[in-house]
Amino acid sequence: MNFELLIPLATLSRTDFPQGLLSQVAEKVATISDRETKQNIAGYTEILAGLRFDKTLIRQLLSEDIMQESVIYQDILQKGQEQGKQQEAFSLSISLVEERFGEIDESIYQKVQGLKIEQLEALCRSLLRMSEMDDLLTWLEQQQSS
Repeated sequence: MNFELLIPLATLSRTDFPQGLLSQVAEKVATISDRETKQNIAGYTEILAGLRFDKTLIRQLLSEDIMQESVIYQDILQKGQEQGKQQEAFSLSISLVEERFGEIDESIYQKVQGLKIEQLEALCRSLLRMSEMDDLLTWLEQQQSS
């Protein structure tokens, strides 16, 4: 059995001295010779440690550069970036809709919020060709049916 995979679980152990526990875990992670395994174990460790400990303490004891290279960390980072892009596209779309048609009701707001990023980008382009609120409602209905 590969006991290195159990290292992240140690962060969930009950302790009266969390800094000591995390220090021991960090030492164990540092002894892993295979770089890819070390990166992944560090990422798993950070995630589980984050359930119990302050992020400042985690950052002090676990090497952030190794964690940042882990596949788990990269996946989380990518998802966060995608969510940020989605939120920016949504905010821009709502701003443009309100600029074009004035204040909108909650149902339209929710329909726009339910659009994917590609649809939000298409909405921004389509707004240039819309002259009235009915155009927007028709466009949104078409998006829901596709």
